[in-house]
Amino acid sequence: MNNGDSAKLNTNPEDRPETILRLFVYGTLKRGYWNHQRFCAQARSIEPAVVWGRLYHLHAGFPALEVPEGLILARATADPLADARRQQEIDIPRFGRPTGDWDLIHGELVTFTDPQRDLPPIDRLEGFRPGGHSMYQRVMVAVLSGRTSIPAWTYWMPRIDTGIRLGSGVWHRPC
Repeated sequence: MNNGDSAKLNTNPEDRPETILRLFVYGTLKRGYWNHQRFCAQARSIEPAVVWGRLYHLHAGFPALEVPEGLILARATADPLADARRQQEIDIPRFGRPTGDWDLIHGELVTFTDPQRDLPPIDRLEGFRPGGHSMYQRVMVAVLSGRTSIPAWTYWMPRIDTGIRLGSGVWHRPC
């Protein structure tokens, strides 16, 4: 898929709905960044999308996203298939501006068709360990892709101690 291609939310008819998993990415997993090819090359589709939150550039050289607690639809488990099924059970979420000082965060909606294969390596990359100490938590939030609001997983850092807030909502490759 080329960067200019517009991917569809619809998936292949042979894909089973319970194996579809959507992930909102906002940093090194986006197209053109260093973790994309290794972790997202097998995605069914990738398209521009936004979420509400606060985006930070951490001193370590990568981004972190803070999302409003009230917008979290679900928290991830250690079972990628259960998380994919949970995503399918969520009704179309409302995508409204939350109360407070929040920005539209620009990223990509990545659709995977084999969560058992695709998600564990990304969870390890993000330092997500269900039930243990984690750098990031994987949570489900409302994502706006085009004019469609859908539930998708993303990696959220609940406590950001150091970093520069990016009011633009866009994380760019460091110079």
